[in-house]
Amino acid sequence: MRRFRKYNEVAHESDSGILEQVLEQRTRLAHRLSGVRRIAAVVSGKGGVGKSAITANLAVALALHGARVGALDADLNGPSLGRMLAVARSPLGEDEYGVRPATGVFGVRVMSMDLMLAESDTPLRWKGPEGDGSIWRGTAELGALREFLADVAWGQLDWLLIDLPPGTDRIERLLDLIPRPDLVLLVTTPSAIARLVVGRSARLLREAGVPRVAIVANMTSYVDGTGAEHPLFSLDGVTELAGDTAFPVWAKIPFEPAVAALTDAGSPIVSSQPETAAARALGSLARQMEDALMDAP
Repeated sequence: MRRFRKYNEVAHESDSGILEQVLEQRTRLAHRLSGVRRIAAVVSGKGGVGKSAITANLAVALALHGARVGALDADLNGPSLGRMLAVARSPLGEDEYGVRPATGVFGVRVMSMDLMLAESDTPLRWKGPEGDGSIWRGTAELGALREFLADVAWGQLDWLLIDLPPGTDRIERLLDLIPRPDLVLLVTTPSAIARLVVGRSARLLREAGVPRVAIVANMTSYVDGTGAEHPLFSLDGVTELAGDTAFPVWAKIPFEPAVAALTDAGSPIVSSQPETAAARALGSLARQMEDALMDAP
């Protein structure tokens, strides 16, 4: 049985048979994902926009609607989905079918690097051949993502959500493995800087021919004690981004401190406080995802 690489091996492994391994993994990848009906990537060119919290809450919202859901955390240096879905440092099992993902809240199947490290573990250090860490990091990250997809026994899923770390290079690596995901959710905030940075990712997705891309606007407003919403930003970069890209805006999620606090504690707000404005917006986004891909085989 093939041994799944551990945390500290990802950045240091070098193998002269890399081409053969990649071809073998591509075959396994196609076979593994044959049981997944829909693949949705949650991406952004910018950090700090709330992608992981949105991924965790969407996974739970879809599961609450009766879907079989998997969530893959593609962030190797700052993984967080394990904690958000209440499986951090849960033991991973393995059988003849591959590595078994951990089972999180409401049955969501989770794979994340934080299932393979302890709180005291140091970050990955990218030391490739001849000290060329930046090139080697891309190779190692792509290899790890390929393994998470191809070597994990996801089983039959209605949805596999992939939470990518920020950066257009990470989007390119995902599209190298899955050229046409069913859906890409492009997460941004209304700030002018976010519009510019996320706009680069939007152009990449358009040039790559991804069939369905939707904008998710996070932290668009705050709700006061009376229930009234007020904008958080003076400029509406979301509307401008939508106009620049022609991608539709599927959700506007108000700022709610409880989203981060509850989700970080492994109790996503869509289930723990479903009456809040943020939870309603996230639940509505999950329903829109289902409706848009209702006819998927």
